[in-house]
Amino acid sequence: MSRRKGELSKGDIDRGWPFQIAVRTGPRLLESAQLLGACGRGHTIFHDNDWWDVHCFADRAPAERFGRIFDGYWIDPKERGRGHNWMKWTPKEFPLTLNELALIAEAALCNLYSMTTNIQAIRDFVKATRPIALHDNLGNFPPQPGVFPDYLAPIVRNTDAGAELAMVRWGMPSSSRALYQAARKRADGIAKKRGSDLSKEEFDELLRKEPDRGITNVRNTDSQHWRRWLAPRFRCVVPFTSFSEFNRDAGGDIWFAFDDTRPLAFFAGIWAPQWTSVRKIKEGTVTTDLFAFLTTEPNNIVGAIHEKAMPVILTTPDEVETWLTAPWEEAKALQRPLPDGVLKIVRRGVKEDELL
Repeated sequence: MSRRKGELSKGDIDRGWPFQIAVRTGPRLLESAQLLGACGRGHTIFHDNDWWDVHCFADRAPAERFGRIFDGYWIDPKERGRGHNWMKWTPKEFPLTLNELALIAEAALCNLYSMTTNIQAIRDFVKATRPIALHDNLGNFPPQPGVFPDYLAPIVRNTDAGAELAMVRWGMPSSSRALYQAARKRADGIAKKRGSDLSKEEFDELLRKEPDRGITNVRNTDSQHWRRWLAPRFRCVVPFTSFSEFNRDAGGDIWFAFDDTRPLAFFAGIWAPQWTSVRKIKEGTVTTDLFAFLTTEPNNIVGAIHEKAMPVILTTPDEVETWLTAPWEEAKALQRPLPDGVLKIVRRGVKEDELL
C-alpha cells in the first residue's frame, strides 16, 4: 500500500507514539482518544473474531487513562503480528467531522473524580431535609481517591421508600442509535473478513451483545434519550470531594475542589434502575443500576483548563432537596455553572486525589 506525501509511516507511529491501546470498535472512542492526545492515524486488528481499533499515544499517562476508561489492553509494537491472529498493520485516517467535533466536549468531560469522605458526613449534609436509608451493598465504604467510569460509586437516590445511599455503577445507557451504529460498523468488518454479509439473525445477535460502556456525563437534557430519566424518581445526587479535567498542556489530570481540605459537595445526577446490557465483553450481559451526572458551561476556574463544560454541582442541603424532589421545570434551573472564583486547583498530573 503506497502512502501519500506527508503521511506517517508505521515506523513513524511506533517511534513517536509507542504507547498503543487496543479497544473494541464502539461509539465515541475516536473523539475521546484524540482529545487525550492520540495520534491522528492508527491501525486496526482482527482478533478474537472481532475488529479492534488501536489508538497510539506519545505518553503513557493518557494511554493508561484511555485504556482504563474503555476497557482496552496494551499492544506492544514489537510483538504486533507475531503469534496472533491479527491482520497486518493498515494505516487508517481519522478525519473529524463537524458532528464529531461537537461531541468532543462531552467525550472529554469529567471522567474522573474522588470521594474520600464517610457515610456520616453524607447523612449529616442531607439530613436537614430528609433521612437516608443505607443499602446493603455499601460494605465498609472505603475512601475512593480515584473513581473512573464503570466503577461502583455512592449516590443518594430516590426510591419508593425514600432517599437511599447505595453503590451504583457509573455510566448511563448509550442511545440505541449509537449502539446500532457501532454494531453496524462491526458487522461490516466481519462481513469483509469472511466475504459475505451477516444475516438478519446474526446482526440482531451482534447488536444484542454490542458493548455499552455507558455515558458518564449528561449535557443535553432536551434529548429524547435523557428525558425519560428526568422525573424526580430517577434523580440522584453524587457525593464527591474533588474532580479532574484532563488537559495535556496543563499537566494531565487537573484536580479541582472547593479548598485544600476537599469539603463534601454533590453532583446533580440521574440513575436508571436494573438496566440490562453488555458493559464488557468478558462480563457478558448484566442487569444493574446505573448513574451519570449533569454538566453545564464552566466557570472561569474550570474554563481555564476545560473551556467546554464542568459538572453541575450542588453545594447546600436546599439545592440537594430541590434536585431530588422538585418538578423538572424548577429543578432544571440548577443546571448552571458555579460562580466565577469558586473552586481551586488542588493537584496536577496524578490519577488519584487522596488527601494526605
